[in-house]
Amino acid sequence: MGFMASLKAQKAYNLHGQGKLDEARKLYEEAIAGGMNMPRYLLSYSILLIRSGEYEKARDILKKTEKAPGMTEEQKTQLFVNYSACMFRLGSIDKGINLLEKRHMKAACGLIYQTLGYLYVEKFDSSNIPDFAALDSENKAKYEAAVEEARANTLEGMEPVLPDMPKPAREAYEEHKEKALAFLKEALDYDDEDSICLDNMGQWIYRVENDKEKALPFFRKAIEYKETQIDTLYFLSRYDLDNGDTQKAISRLELALEGRFSPLNYVTKDKIESELARLKG
Repeated sequence: MGFMASLKAQKAYNLHGQGKLDEARKLYEEAIAGGMNMPRYLLSYSILLIRSGEYEKARDILKKTEKAPGMTEEQKTQLFVNYSACMFRLGSIDKGINLLEKRHMKAACGLIYQTLGYLYVEKFDSSNIPDFAALDSENKAKYEAAVEEARANTLEGMEPVLPDMPKPAREAYEEHKEKALAFLKEALDYDDEDSICLDNMGQWIYRVENDKEKALPFFRKAIEYKETQIDTLYFLSRYDLDNGDTQKAISRLELALEGRFSPLNYVTKDKIESELARLKG
């Protein structure tokens, strides 16, 4: 890596911090073209791309980052989190979850509790329940193909080593769902003042268990620790509307609109703007 590439990366990083994203992007690209492979700057660039919705490009940068020398454990965790966010937005939430589950076993930390907890909420949202019959049929076909392959690759006179029969899809789903809830509880044991983990639990109860009354205390506690938390403000606005307090709901949504949105927000900026327009008539 040349001196100029390193200098451009540092300048891009500073511009990024100042919110000059177009200038930062140009210099990041020039630095990478010049051979820059420093994890700090590659990870920073990946965040810029993720926040811009360029998930495929961010994924490619993160693959490059994985090979960068001298990564700290903290940077490795950030790499896993960023990559999982890309996988989620590219429609591969299970891959993102699997990556973070593996990383959690090696290096548990608040960032993984926050991110993996949210991905679990998304996966098990009551509106996303899969077609178990279709999954069973797909798993059966894969199993039968694996059995045939094992038999075809076994020497004559020897017993083939056959794969295990897959669990029924519903059973596997419910087991993973129980594991996810246990993780969300574990996250609060790890830090019961983490506003994101509190919000994750509130969303789990609200979206997965469909128990709005039971979810409310978690949202209330989350907002105590971070008054500007976007998703928490959005969900609390739902309770305001249920209570007939439209003005309070509007105030919360206006505050949420000032926040910095990420791909791991449940509600988008466009959705809040649309909801405000509707409420203001």
